[in-house]
Amino acid sequence: MTQNYKLKENNFLNINKLKYLPNWVVLLLDTTIVILSGFITFFVFKELELQYILRSYFYTISFFYLLLNIFFFIVLRTYSGIIRHTSQVDAIKLFLSQFLTFGVIASIDYFLIYIGKPKIVILTASLLNAFLSLSLLLFFRIVVKHIFENFTDKNDFSNKINIVVYGLDVNSISVARALMAEKPKRFNVIGFIDTTNENTNKRILNLPIIQIKKNIPLTMRIVHAEAIIVADSKLSKEERNNIVENCIEYNYKVFMAPIISHFDDTEKIVKEIKNFDITDLLERNPIILDTVLIEHKINKKTILITGAAGSIGSEIVSQILNYNAEKIILVDQAETPLHHLALKLKSINTNLKIENIIADVRNLEISEQIFSKTRPNIVFHAAAYKHVPLMEENPNQAILTNVLGTKNIADLSLKYNVEDFIMISTDKAVNPSSIMGASKRIAEMYVQSKHFHLVNSKIENPTKFITTRFGNVLGSNGSVVPLFSKQIKKGGPITLTHPEVIRYFMTIPEACQLVLEACAMGKGGEIFIFDMGKPVKIIDLAKKMIRLAGFKPDVDIKIEIIGLRPGEKLYEELLNETSKNLITHHEKILIALDVCDDHHTINKQISTLIEHAYSNKYNEIVESIKQLVPEYKKMN
Repeated sequence: MTQNYKLKENNFLNINKLKYLPNWVVLLLDTTIVILSGFITFFVFKELELQYILRSYFYTISFFYLLLNIFFFIVLRTYSGIIRHTSQVDAIKLFLSQFLTFGVIASIDYFLIYIGKPKIVILTASLLNAFLSLSLLLFFRIVVKHIFENFTDKNDFSNKINIVVYGLDVNSISVARALMAEKPKRFNVIGFIDTTNENTNKRILNLPIIQIKKNIPLTMRIVHAEAIIVADSKLSKEERNNIVENCIEYNYKVFMAPIISHFDDTEKIVKEIKNFDITDLLERNPIILDTVLIEHKINKKTILITGAAGSIGSEIVSQILNYNAEKIILVDQAETPLHHLALKLKSINTNLKIENIIADVRNLEISEQIFSKTRPNIVFHAAAYKHVPLMEENPNQAILTNVLGTKNIADLSLKYNVEDFIMISTDKAVNPSSIMGASKRIAEMYVQSKHFHLVNSKIENPTKFITTRFGNVLGSNGSVVPLFSKQIKKGGPITLTHPEVIRYFMTIPEACQLVLEACAMGKGGEIFIFDMGKPVKIIDLAKKMIRLAGFKPDVDIKIEIIGLRPGEKLYEELLNETSKNLITHHEKILIALDVCDDHHTINKQISTLIEHAYSNKYNEIVESIKQLVPEYKKMN
């Protein structure tokens, strides 16, 4: 059995290794076909007792006709196409060769008639001959192509997936055609699904249009499909997500198809077909940015980004590349991630000036040297410690980085006349239950109070201090999504802190797009919060990820509840109880109207907190935090 399989496999390999026919052989075969069609035409007209060619010039005209065909074969290079890969272009070339040959013969005949001489060929016979030649030439190529396709298909021992295509629009048909033409094939397309059930007696690409029985998973089971590819370009996000969730609930694989232009080739289409990803299921409707406003804000400016090598910082860098900045200063204390980012930017080959600086935002002296040297116009402050349990173990580091680091960069921004300072905050700063969340809230308070102090002091053209606040970012360092992915790859279990934990989620590009929009629209002193849609139950997220990976939750991959970690709470909020919000011109961005104390008072309390952080006095740190953030409820 094994030997037979190996023998067949070797045959399959050999058929793929067969050399292509030389051009001269193809030309010889085509010439033979033309001769054959000539004989057929001759005998047809002989049976009809009609003279096909003037008898006295039979051999001369036949030879001239053959040379004429060969001439146009050579001019149009009809023989250069690989027969097993015959395409529409090859068919058009063959048609032109026969059309031009007939045209020349017809022109000669009409010329002879014009000068009073007899025709050399009956035009009806010449037209029949051209039609026969074209038919036989195409038939020859189709037969060879069909033999090769059938042979390779039968000998392809890869496990092709039976797949149905969702949709009947042009995009869906193009995707199906691309999948059927793929070499080697990954999918066996078995039909199209049409929700209207109005076309079930029709076929497309010789494939049936499948009627839905109750729901899509049941329909797929009836037709023995293992996967579905969502290709209908007209589907809304909600419709698409409903299809996906229904399919993964029954452990069917889901693939997403690209939107195809008329110029996309088969190879490109197939490459862009991808497994459905959890980020696709959770992402928002496309965000429409005011690119003109952002371009005006960033154009010809020097941009400094702290925490530039992090997930948020690096995405901000990537997006700023689109807005014609003068220079970007990348600041991070993590050497290896910054090195990787520098290599990535170098590979993009942008003409933008980029400077990479290893520095710690807690070091005021080094930070001031950076500002003094680079003179940035806009600062995005993304540097922060954000892992909640780790900061519970190291509260002094959370204060020194998240509070002192923010204070240093904000003060230097004012000192060196930075136009806009944008701080990246978190929803964990609202009614914080952790040291990390509280430290970010204190940083927000310092930045916001500083702005209003400057405004009230009537200082001319003060730096605009802006804060942006959003929740968990899918795919960021420390996010549950990469953690769950690693655990699934290892075979589980997935570790979950609590079955009732709920979180807001955004994608990294989405969050950073809104940060740029907030920067462009900010007047100073705002805390921008982002519409993050509906919160997601983490246990539901875990189950969806398990199903998307092709497994059954609690059967193939176990979900293990390990209890809330220090500082964690069941749900996050974007506003505290005393806050109100204002709408902006962007439907996804709101402004939180948080109560802000006097800057001098906050500054003094922060100085005390930083002293306690330097001396690493835990109880004193917590007491100082409570003085600054009364709503802080310690959950450790």
